[in-house]
Amino acid sequence: MSAEQASRPRIGVLAVQGAVSEHEDALADVGARTSRVRAADDLQGLDGLVIPGGESTTFGLVAGESGLLDALRARIDDGLPVLGTCAGMIMLADGIAGGGPQPLVGGMDIVVRRNAWGRQVRSFEADVAVPVVGEPPMRGIFIRAPWIESAGPSVEVIAEHGGHAVAARDATRIVAAFHPELTGDRRLHRMFVDGVRERGAGQQHEEDTVVGAQ
Repeated sequence: MSAEQASRPRIGVLAVQGAVSEHEDALADVGARTSRVRAADDLQGLDGLVIPGGESTTFGLVAGESGLLDALRARIDDGLPVLGTCAGMIMLADGIAGGGPQPLVGGMDIVVRRNAWGRQVRSFEADVAVPVVGEPPMRGIFIRAPWIESAGPSVEVIAEHGGHAVAARDATRIVAAFHPELTGDRRLHRMFVDGVRERGAGQQHEEDTVVGAQ
């Protein structure tokens, strides 16, 4: 990994639908380079990925037909760090409460409930305490938002609202039911990008160790 990759990792933003440019702005503000992902080939050379909000069912069908869904599963299974917001959280879940035929990327040991607070007219804003990013609380914009119904032992719930888990992380993924890209608060994006940098630094150390041993 080059010095530029280490300091300014390249983060792809899935550009099938959702607040793509808003995520790009947030990532740029915390020092990352960005590129848009519309096809499987666009995943090459990425250090991380953002899956934005939108309509998760539509995304799953479109990505499945294009072959992008299988490519996403393969890269994420291989350890590509991912930030998923709203529909992105749904796509990364291993299951949906109540079932249904929706295709998922999967991989994160959570079960989510779609449209948990109701339809579009029930969208709302609220302060959400996220202790891992510090004070003050983040302003959460919830738009037809899901919540996390259950989480396995590999998952750390990092925020709750109204008695429900609304953000979580595991070794390579961060998910949120709300839309941090629609506010000026960059702390969640910064935490994600810092994690990508740390992962890259660890890989570089391993490569240097192997080279030095030869």
